[in-house]
Amino acid sequence: MPAISVKGNSMPQSPIRKLVPFAENAKKEGVHVFHLNIGQPDIKTPQVALDAVKNNAIEVLSYARSEGSETYRQKLANYYGDNDINIEANDIVVTTGGSEALLFTIGSITDPGDEIIIPEPFYANYNGFSIASGVKVVPVISSIDDNFALPKIEDFEKLITPKTKAILICNPGNPTGYLYSKEEIEKLKQIVLKHDLFLIADEVYREFSYDGATHHSILKEDGIANNAIVIDSVSKRYSMCGARIGCIVSRNKEVISTAIKFAQARLSPPTYALLASEAALDTPKSYFDDVIGEYVERRNTLISELEKIEGVKVAKPKGAFYCVAELPVDDADDFAQWILEKFHHNKQTIMVAPASGFYSTKGEGKNQVRIAYVLNKADLVRSVEILKIALEEYNK
Repeated sequence: MPAISVKGNSMPQSPIRKLVPFAENAKKEGVHVFHLNIGQPDIKTPQVALDAVKNNAIEVLSYARSEGSETYRQKLANYYGDNDINIEANDIVVTTGGSEALLFTIGSITDPGDEIIIPEPFYANYNGFSIASGVKVVPVISSIDDNFALPKIEDFEKLITPKTKAILICNPGNPTGYLYSKEEIEKLKQIVLKHDLFLIADEVYREFSYDGATHHSILKEDGIANNAIVIDSVSKRYSMCGARIGCIVSRNKEVISTAIKFAQARLSPPTYALLASEAALDTPKSYFDDVIGEYVERRNTLISELEKIEGVKVAKPKGAFYCVAELPVDDADDFAQWILEKFHHNKQTIMVAPASGFYSTKGEGKNQVRIAYVLNKADLVRSVEILKIALEEYNK
């Protein structure tokens, strides 16, 4: 029998999706599953985006430009301008989701054997994308005890080797919801300038900043035009996960021209999704005011309910719509499967994402889970009630 590749065998399973078969089996047995495992918002997609797909005169669904249509990239540049980020259309390559943007970026700046430093826990696919490119993830650990704040500069610098090509952050963070301060971004700026590295920021949750805090993009920093690369997406911003439209943004012309080669190799992003994404940029600001208000209430409800459970520790998110909770269990992977496979309360149970999949350091996060607060407040309260009862029964 022909052998699977080493990198294929090394690719990690998604901690978000690997429990799906157990959830589906529970549903077949009549159990309602509250999905806290995946960042799929229940917020309605802006009508203007849906109407752009429904009401158009396209007769031939042809290829788009590999880097995305001129009109969409120009409107994106205007969007960044509205966020005090001076960007031109030619600084943008449109991709099939933020995931492809990450793949193209890693492919553009690294060779097999190179290293990328990432504060962990981190979005699980950073690990998978790096493995697919033959790149080594070098983690710098942040802790739930200090709300997953950026580790000390010394922690980064002692990890830098001749193979280091970049530092990658997610801001606001998935899975932690941590929002980096302007001072923390400036510290990263000094590191990448000192060591001649790229600074990649996944900013797909830019709009979701809470408690009066302000998101600070790396593209606002002076002096790192050739170092800064932003990954972006419409998925979370407009509740358009299924559109699969993202982008790479950088003022580094070589990065952009190289990324376009990867874009040409996959031909083009999907035409209808481009239409919807372009139209979504006309969404009124009131949409975000309402959405952010809703997420703040959900976050507060979730954290308040979790803190009532004895033995549970939770970090308070400053952005995005996730939190990491530490549970009074030895193995959160086993618990997450058990709660789907062998437990229900009044024919209801919950699905969470074991946090070990968000770490590359072996043994880290074994008693943690990521919870996405993408359900309404009543469902969140019920979900935490189920979690409390399940923990009591599991620990018997």
